[in-house]
Parts: sequence; structure tokens; C-alpha cells
Amino acid sequence: MPGDSQSEVPVGARNARAKIPRTTAAGAAQADPRAVDLGPLGEFTGYRLRRAQLSVFAGFEQALRGIGLSPGQLSVLVVIGRNPGLTQSDVCAALGIQRANFTPLIHELEARGLAIREVLPADRRSNALRLTPVGREVLGRALALHERLEKRITSCLGETGHSQLLDLLRKLESL
Repeated sequence: MPGDSQSEVPVGARNARAKIPRTTAAGAAQADPRAVDLGPLGEFTGYRLRRAQLSVFAGFEQALRGIGLSPGQLSVLVVIGRNPGLTQSDVCAALGIQRANFTPLIHELEARGLAIREVLPADRRSNALRLTPVGREVLGRALALHERLEKRITSCLGETGHSQLLDLLRKLESL
């Protein structure tokens, strides 16, 4: 309708509103009537993926608070643990990490006594990566804690929804 600001908003985006939580005096959360109109953002795949990632990473940080691992560090420990002797380049390629970002990450894991680098005799420029006994123990604890987070996600989505989400995310990785 002319003069109606909603008529200029693309279909599907009209209901895209960010809820600003507000707490009552009794401590109960209520949706704020001043909800922010996100316009078409609510329909952007990248925006929704990023918001979901932030939520999952917050859950990750909460679940693994006592161990002090970042998602990237856990990923590296998992790959090294499953593939002892991989080179740094191999781990970077497998996880999509740039070497410049990987170096401080592996330094931190070494400093904590979780991983070691061994110079390869056949190519002294490359390092093979292995977990230490402490690294294997920390990885085991981290995976057990992470399993709780995965169960929370699955309870939110349902078994079928969780499986579908993983399938869809794999498809998006190939873009």
C-alpha cells in the first residue's frame, strides 16, 4: 500500500525482528516491544549462519570453560590425535587454516604440553605433529564435554533436524 513502510520491505523479511531481551522486576525475560527491524537480514543465509555460529560457540566456551580450549585448538587436537605424524601443512589444509594463523595456535598447544613438533628426517623443513600423553588426556576430556553440547544442539533440532543440518552445511562448504 502506498505510504505503508512495510510495503517496501521484501516478502519474508517483514517478520525479521531481533528480540531485545528485557527483564521484569521479578527476573522473568520478556520480548521488548522495541524489537529491531532487521529488514532482509533475517533471510540472509550468511547472517543466520553467523548468528547460529555465535550461539554454538558461546555454548562451546561454556562447555569447555574448565579446559581452556578454543574451537580451533580442539579441531587441531582432534586432527592430530586421529592422524599422528601429519605435517603442519597437512593439518592447515584439512582444517582450512592459514599457516600464519596456525603457527601461534600450535605454539600455544606446545607451550601447554598438549602437542609436539618433530622434524621429519626426510624433509628437515617440515614438522610432524603428535599429541603428548597430556594432550591425549585433555582431548578425551574435551570430547566428552563437547558431546554434552552436541546433545543440547540435537535436543533443540531433533535427531532428524540435526542430521539434516549437518548435511546442508556440508553442501554449503562446497560453494
